[in-house]
Amino acid sequence: MRKEKTSSKHRALKSYGILLIVAANCQAQAPSPDSGAPDALAARTSYSVTSAQAPPGISLPSGDQNPFLGSVPTGKATVEVLPLSFSDAIERGLRQNLGLLLADDSQLAARGQRWKELSQLLPNVHASITESLQTVSLAQFGFRIPGVPRVIGPYNYLDARGYLNQSLFNWNLLETERASEQSLKSAKYSYQDAREMVVLAVGNLYLGTIAASARVDAAEAQVATAQALYNKAVDQQKAGLTPAIDSLRAQVELQARQQQLIVARNDFAKGKLGLARLIGLPAGQDVSLTDKAPYQPLLTPGLEESLRRAYASRADYQAALARLHSAELTRKAATAEHYPDLGFEADYGDTGVSPFRSNGTYHLAGSLNIPIFAGRRAHADVLEAEAMLRQNQHRVDDLRGEIDKDVRTAMLDLSAANDQVQVARSSLALAQQTLTQAQDRFAAGVADNLEVIQAQEALASANENLISSLYAHNVAKVEYVRAIGFAEQGVKQYLKGK
Repeated sequence: MRKEKTSSKHRALKSYGILLIVAANCQAQAPSPDSGAPDALAARTSYSVTSAQAPPGISLPSGDQNPFLGSVPTGKATVEVLPLSFSDAIERGLRQNLGLLLADDSQLAARGQRWKELSQLLPNVHASITESLQTVSLAQFGFRIPGVPRVIGPYNYLDARGYLNQSLFNWNLLETERASEQSLKSAKYSYQDAREMVVLAVGNLYLGTIAASARVDAAEAQVATAQALYNKAVDQQKAGLTPAIDSLRAQVELQARQQQLIVARNDFAKGKLGLARLIGLPAGQDVSLTDKAPYQPLLTPGLEESLRRAYASRADYQAALARLHSAELTRKAATAEHYPDLGFEADYGDTGVSPFRSNGTYHLAGSLNIPIFAGRRAHADVLEAEAMLRQNQHRVDDLRGEIDKDVRTAMLDLSAANDQVQVARSSLALAQQTLTQAQDRFAAGVADNLEVIQAQEALASANENLISSLYAHNVAKVEYVRAIGFAEQGVKQYLKGK
């Protein structure tokens, strides 16, 4: 029983660790508030895992709810049980997961920010119609003319005019617009990375719920075996063939297995609730998982090829590179504040006392602004941009090292999990043979039921090890395809061993 509790804690730590990875990756990939990205894009990563259920004895970090553990439910719950396959769960998560929806909104905000910067380079045209009625005080201007009233008016005039303003050359605005374009590119990559995160989170929870279902089946079989042993012990005690201690021992084992079944069923029900919450199913909708834990060895292309794919395909890495490029352009824009800029403005309209008594007038002007001294503001902007550039460079270098570690760790986990499955299968077969022999010895009266109970516990432990190793193997596949940036397209194939 101690081994089962320890293994259960390790499973909880594994699942909890993956959820922490989802939140930590989101936070690590966040652009700084000064990076030129919209506030919404930076804000989406300021979450920590608090809505996930922590394993026993583990406290969750404080902070806001991690959006990747939530969703926007759609539809209404039905009394019918909804069949849910692994691919269906992934598709629903990619439609309704809260973290992904927020990432999409951040992408929209980045698009708006780019248009805001671009608008300063495009022509600005507007029109106005003004009807004025006014008086003028000559004394205000120091005029005192005999015979002329000190106040002239009231009089009115109408002015209908169109205006055009165009920046002809402004290197600061050009570089700022290019930086916003890179920020938009980063937001698009961040959205793709959010999809990878959803696949990782949904895949982990679906596989964990499959494992919980397998534990229910195993616990039910163990209860049936313990019940048969208890019945036999009671019959033999009544026949005077065995002492009362055997029936008491068998009853204790039966109740222990019944308790294990209660816990397994509760964990399975909570697993389905968590999965439904993650993928946006209606509240109260019951589901049945149609896929079982598959086991297919996965042949990886090797470490060097895996790393090459990761650096080329990881959306978080491409987003970091885009943010770095945006920071470089922002620094150039800050330096360009020292450069002159050239502009043009024009207007044309009719002016008169009425639309029928008016004259056409126009105004054309070109302007050349030469910065001379602005209180070292440009120098301050350059220093801030330089600091932001260095920070983004450090983040890119750190992420490159993290990707190397992710790929190597995923490959190690995949290899170890594959070996664990082989050993667990062999151990299960041996435990089943041991239980059969112990039951035969007890039935023949050459041993008491202590051997049978010990064999049952060994079989339960072997069952648990097999379930855990299958879960670990399939999660290792999901983690591997995430590590090389191929989760959304490859997870369904890789779970089949392709």
